[in-house]
Amino acid sequence: MAGGHAQRVVFPPQHRSGAQRVGQGRRSNRPCGGPLTGAGVVGLLTTCQARAVSTPGGGELSATLRRIERSAGALATSSVARMDETLPWFRALPADQRSWVMLVAQAGARSLVQWLREGGGTADSTQEVSDEVFAAAPQALARSITLQQTVALIKVTIDVVEEQVSHLAAEGEEQQLREAVLRFSREIAFSAARVYARAAESRGAWDARLQALLVDALLRGDSPDVLASRAAALGWADAPPVAVAVGRSPGGEVSAVLHVVYRQARRIGVEVIGGVHGDRLVIVLGGAPDPLTATAKLLSAFGDGPVVVGPAVPSLDEATESARAALSGFRAAPAWPSAPRPVPAADLLPERALAGDAEARRRLRHDVYATLVRAGGELLATLDAFLAAGGTLESAARALFVHPNTVRYRLRRIAEVTGFSPLSPRDAFALQVALTVGRLDPVAPLASPVPTQTMTPATRKSAQTEDDPRRSL
Repeated sequence: MAGGHAQRVVFPPQHRSGAQRVGQGRRSNRPCGGPLTGAGVVGLLTTCQARAVSTPGGGELSATLRRIERSAGALATSSVARMDETLPWFRALPADQRSWVMLVAQAGARSLVQWLREGGGTADSTQEVSDEVFAAAPQALARSITLQQTVALIKVTIDVVEEQVSHLAAEGEEQQLREAVLRFSREIAFSAARVYARAAESRGAWDARLQALLVDALLRGDSPDVLASRAAALGWADAPPVAVAVGRSPGGEVSAVLHVVYRQARRIGVEVIGGVHGDRLVIVLGGAPDPLTATAKLLSAFGDGPVVVGPAVPSLDEATESARAALSGFRAAPAWPSAPRPVPAADLLPERALAGDAEARRRLRHDVYATLVRAGGELLATLDAFLAAGGTLESAARALFVHPNTVRYRLRRIAEVTGFSPLSPRDAFALQVALTVGRLDPVAPLASPVPTQTMTPATRKSAQTEDDPRRSL
């Protein structure tokens, strides 16, 4: 199934350069009213001349803030050492990525100071301050560790700060600092959730575009290399068989529509690739032993109206045939109001042929009409008489001057050789359309070869000269 990728932290565009972002700062309602420059948060602390700020509880933490500022480097070092002790995956990181993690830890300590100076959760810039923790990491680190691992790093840093509260807080400010750290931890948790949401939305939008391109390539009949490369980018395993289902889209955001498809496909254990094209939802199913049954379990993802399933094919390379049959059946399905939902595209052959589908006409002409002609035994004449008699055995027998049992036998033979039973009203309609198509577009008879033993040498030489223009020169 497409969608088996591990979620990576993807930082928003405004955080593209993490270390530079921490150093630059922003214009906001900070105590000094100016932007951060140079040393970043440390520059803010110096510029503000250690201005005292009250926490929501009302106590001043200016002395404690100066202690935290001086201890920022030591806190980061202790945090990285704790990560090395408690996180096995962290020990396996390359040296450059471990140094980037040090930047994240330092940003966490500095963001705590800035958060406290701006009111400890009462300032409008609370979200931006807590987001600075994640902004400190370069993009390369974001591609190397998962979101869960990033949260684990921040948790270790906060744990180290909480353990050092007694050493960081000025006398009488221990409880205030401990409560402030707990509130800051909550802000960090919300910031992680925002990062995850942005990453998920970005990934979902990209996957939706890529899947739409893949479905377009299927419908156009692009080369197998194009299909394979786009399917590989989506994590498609190409489990056989592969089939395409087409129905009406329920409407709304494309990512939301596809999310419902993926969630239901995971429950039934099949691979899917989906795309919304106008008002149609196109789904490629892989690894479903019975694509029609699998589609029936995905019906809630479609909107109202018919859902048509194309024939099963061995791999995605051949899925263009299934997609075209499903789309043709979807266009012709309104002509059969009582059609089951979902319905195989093969069951809509007569409607597809009447709607101008050349492949449906070819199948009816070759697989039904031509088969009856080749079978002989008066099957074609019996079918004509039976249809002309309105499906009445006795009337057909009288028209053919045979016993009704003979008509019954021939009708059974027709069902055996064509797969359509004349005794079924639906199949009788398909047979009648096949007879019409076969007589309008007759199969060209094969030319009988001239026996070589009757050809004289002169005749044979003349034929060779006509066949090969170069011999006549």
